[in-house]
Amino acid sequence: MTHLSNQQIIQETERWLTSAVIGLNLCPFAKAVHVKKQIRYVLSEARNIDVLIETLITELETLAAANPAEIETTLLIHPHILGDFLAYNDFLDIADSLLEELNLGGVLQIASFHPQYQFEGSCPDDIDNYTNRSPYPTLHLIREESIAKVEADADVIVERNIATLRAMGLAGWTKLWE
Repeated sequence: MTHLSNQQIIQETERWLTSAVIGLNLCPFAKAVHVKKQIRYVLSEARNIDVLIETLITELETLAAANPAEIETTLLIHPHILGDFLAYNDFLDIADSLLEELNLGGVLQIASFHPQYQFEGSCPDDIDNYTNRSPYPTLHLIREESIAKVEADADVIVERNIATLRAMGLAGWTKLWE
């Protein structure tokens, strides 16, 4: 649990976005939406799953209804819940089910970021995991249309990101935050 203010948490998340995600070009469309101020940063005060689900539903509906020129994507940061990666990973099944229940499958998708993110079959300290490591548990709500515009193959992006992080190594990643 963190004792930082909501604004500090959002600032740390934005620093991660600009330094790692944009700075290392880990996401092909992050820079444009950041520059145009089309990213909605939402900090959830949820301390239990039911409240987080309510917040997620609200944010999925808000993004789906919003004008993409104003809100292209949402980062739902939830620093007070799901700090354990395995619990967070289990929650992703609930999040994906919500997309279908809200008839938003094919319209929106959810990408996952967590301070302890770990790909299946990897060791906790593998640099590959850092492609999805964020300062706080975060659900990235993305318009499918946005991904289609980039016309990028997700597997190619993942491979490129892993190659980038392997080239910089853990020492390079650590230096990024100094």
